[in-house]
Amino acid sequence: MSISKKLKSIWQPKLLDNNFRTRLFLSMAVLAFVLISITRFLAYNEKNSGFAFTDPILSLFNPIDVTWLTFGLIYIGLFTALFSLSFHPENFLVAIQSYSLVFLIRLCTIYLLPLDAPITTIALTDPVVQFFGDGETWFRDLFFSGHTATMFLFYLTSSSKKLKVTFLLCTFCVAVCVLIQHVHYTVDVVAAPFFSYASYRIAFLLNNKLKK
Repeated sequence: MSISKKLKSIWQPKLLDNNFRTRLFLSMAVLAFVLISITRFLAYNEKNSGFAFTDPILSLFNPIDVTWLTFGLIYIGLFTALFSLSFHPENFLVAIQSYSLVFLIRLCTIYLLPLDAPITTIALTDPVVQFFGDGETWFRDLFFSGHTATMFLFYLTSSSKKLKVTFLLCTFCVAVCVLIQHVHYTVDVVAAPFFSYASYRIAFLLNNKLKK
């Protein structure tokens, strides 16, 4: 069976289910709202001032620009996760909801804990965004690391044991990369998986309740 036929056989009965269709529509609407809101908020947040502190871990080494490695891991992880999740509609739904929750929480933590970037930071500029437009580079979206949190969500929502191991290793690598580049404080990176797990559990339990 071809991939397209297999996907059709998986998704067609799910989309005919009113319960699943409603949850999917609401999840996509919330995701769109969150993405628009976080982009506007970050633009507003860049104009404000916060506080910085000396990170004993970052003080041990000079920053190195590993932008391409970081985004290489992120985009490969993203496409792999989307492809894998497309064969598991319920996991796909939980992933979307978890991602939305993570970034809603990030919006709150960035607002409540306004941090300035480490003075030694090297800008982490998304090469894809820069290629297709004049995407801004954010310096104050710090607590907590969205890149690390997102990669850890891929680990949590994957159904494949091999992919789980791969995503966990990628999470560690992305975390190391943003520290090497002094993009985040150590606490930003350490906290990210905990927020991801909390968001995942909320989404997982919510869907289990709504499916009944």
